[in-house]
Amino acid sequence: MPSAPPYMPQAVFAPDSSGTAVPRVMIAPQRYIQGDGVIDGLGRYLSLVPSRRAGILISAGGQRREGARILAGLRAAGIEPTVATFGGECSLEEIEKAVATLRAASPGVDCVVAVGGGKCVDAGKCIAFRLGVPVVVCPTLASNDAPCSALAVLYSPSGTFAGAEFFPMSPALVVVDTRIVAEATVRYLVAGMGDAMATWYEARTAMESPHGRTTLGARPTLAANALGEICATTLYADGEAAAEAVRRSEVTAALERIVEANTLLSGLGFESGGLAAAHAMAQAFTVVPEIHHRHLHGEMVAVGLLTQLVLEKKTAEARRVAEFSARVGLPVHLGQISLLPGNAASLGGVIDAALAIPYIGNEPMPVTHQNLLAAAHEAHALGQEVSRALGDTAWRALHPDVA
Repeated sequence: MPSAPPYMPQAVFAPDSSGTAVPRVMIAPQRYIQGDGVIDGLGRYLSLVPSRRAGILISAGGQRREGARILAGLRAAGIEPTVATFGGECSLEEIEKAVATLRAASPGVDCVVAVGGGKCVDAGKCIAFRLGVPVVVCPTLASNDAPCSALAVLYSPSGTFAGAEFFPMSPALVVVDTRIVAEATVRYLVAGMGDAMATWYEARTAMESPHGRTTLGARPTLAANALGEICATTLYADGEAAAEAVRRSEVTAALERIVEANTLLSGLGFESGGLAAAHAMAQAFTVVPEIHHRHLHGEMVAVGLLTQLVLEKKTAEARRVAEFSARVGLPVHLGQISLLPGNAASLGGVIDAALAIPYIGNEPMPVTHQNLLAAAHEAHALGQEVSRALGDTAWRALHPDVA
């Protein structure tokens, strides 16, 4: 069985003893397929892998919603499926459990199809690597940019960030059915906008920094920067209209563009463009159990991005991002992700955790506990100001449990 990939494979791209420069590297899935109803063609698309015996990783809820349709389509195409139920957390324990289930299938699976949200998708990549087969990703939400990447974020069984795994190949296929996305809860699409909005700002930071590195340990590419920029431009132009489409369960041109921004543009943009303080803060927020259990990854990224822009003294851009976030319903201050700035112990723990995450080093200045904490407080104050000016109606609509 292949061993788990390293956490940060910089040795692959770092200068060798001859002084060779760190290269720029662009990676992407072999195929990206998006559209209304494309899940019905999954069996046909798997002929590109090719596959005849697919392992299907899907949650119990996913099996109730999409399972019968997927399995019937695969069997009609002559593909025999074996189902492994995803338990909800991308942890090593959950991964090994599914590996055992699929390895026991006779005569064995020749690919893994991960159907679900970001954690299911990432777990599917880990499982496929351990089985030595390609992975096909079928996201049922546009809530994050995990589907297109050749990495997986790992968590403990309780949900705390526990590192990452990196894989030698990107997914063989990414198949996104926008009808399924349109029928999901709008909060997931909006959270995906928070994750995607950070792509441009983080990629720009990594590109402008002479020591900036992507998650591969490579230098950022111009292509990834361009994808990140058009990702942000698309979000500003179509984000509100796409959220309205999902509220009506309609597939519209705006929704198609935002799904592509959240999934493809952001996925390629972050992986070959680089991450920075926004994602370091987002991963660090998971050390606070209440935040992890109540809030989505993209919501944490949205707050982390404001901290990054303040840290970089890009106040005007921070305000623009905060105003967009307030209009679509993303959190704009710490209180909206269940963390009051007066809770010094929890916020201090988040700052310490962020400083330990490698891509914080892509920032152009030395990042210390003191200046990152100050940026978090200033970003919180900016978010409160924007929330007072524009109101928090959109955010409250996505969080009806808040008094």
